[in-house]
Amino acid sequence: MTTLITGATGFIGRHLAAALTAQGNPVLALMRRPDRLQTLRRRIDDLGGDGKLLAGMAGDLDLPALGLQGEPPDINVVVHLGATFAWGLDPRAARRTNVDGALAVAELARRNGARLVMISGFMMENNAHLQRLGISPDDPDGADWRRVYTRAGAYEASKLEGALRVRAFANRHGMQLIEVQPATVAGHSVSGELDPAQPLFSLIDNLAHGRFAMVPGTPAHWLPLVSVDGLAALIAAAVLAQTVPERLLALDPDTPNLAGLLAGIAAELDRKPPTRHIPIALLAGLLKIPGMPRLMNTSAESLHFLQTTRFNTSVTAAFLEAQGLKWAPMEDSVRASAAYWRSHSQAQSAVAGEHLHLRRH
Repeated sequence: MTTLITGATGFIGRHLAAALTAQGNPVLALMRRPDRLQTLRRRIDDLGGDGKLLAGMAGDLDLPALGLQGEPPDINVVVHLGATFAWGLDPRAARRTNVDGALAVAELARRNGARLVMISGFMMENNAHLQRLGISPDDPDGADWRRVYTRAGAYEASKLEGALRVRAFANRHGMQLIEVQPATVAGHSVSGELDPAQPLFSLIDNLAHGRFAMVPGTPAHWLPLVSVDGLAALIAAAVLAQTVPERLLALDPDTPNLAGLLAGIAAELDRKPPTRHIPIALLAGLLKIPGMPRLMNTSAESLHFLQTTRFNTSVTAAFLEAQGLKWAPMEDSVRASAAYWRSHSQAQSAVAGEHLHLRRH
């Protein structure tokens, strides 16, 4: 079984490619720079996969029809992980990659008669949030997307729109679509490996540098998490299993509330955790003041992912059990992630110190 992965060079994509190739399954990576295939193969090997089973194919989510020159070799499954992520994205750029690019990937899967595994996000299951934004999951054309992009920010809005339009596309064409909906990604449950571009890495960095004077929200607020290795194993199972639910909410319900999460990170870093709370609305107002987002290393867009909503994860739990899988304890992933941040920070400081030494001499 050959699986085409978009976003294979990214944090989740590397772990997924490792999980699939470790089981002897060939992977084809859609890459802007296929000349970097050997580097990616080495990273897959380092993660316990088999880099020899990884091939590359030139393509770009930002180009019409993915910029492909001809059809790919026979593929059985397409996993769409690729996306543009940042706070403050230009709406047109976000839509080009996260909506138009996603539809181009869906069309590629349709032409090849392949199962499509679409990686969306856990906010797709927050019905109250969708209603506040004026989104009906069954009618993407009925939403005022200009308003949604203004209210939610271009990243979240484009991910929501892309997922809903791919759903509609798959329904029109009778395709097999499986939607995996990840929470915020934590580090590896054992090694703690966490990409610096991930929001949890920034949260740990902010706590370590004293930028968390108070806990955002209330004691009911939490940041739903899933470990990267747990997520990769779930997606791999969605690729390989014969029978898979249409939607899999990749969210560990044992994630602590935000105060507990910050306390766990603080304990690992030997810091004092914040205990008082600040209302989300007040914090969002502060972040509208020029210069405050940079000073606090926080974007108002990121506050949308702090939840009081609890989610029904029974479908995913049953699928995990059927596949012989289970989430590692989230406290282990959080502790390992904080330890990884510390070692990464120390390594960066050592490199900076060496550069300073060389400049002086």
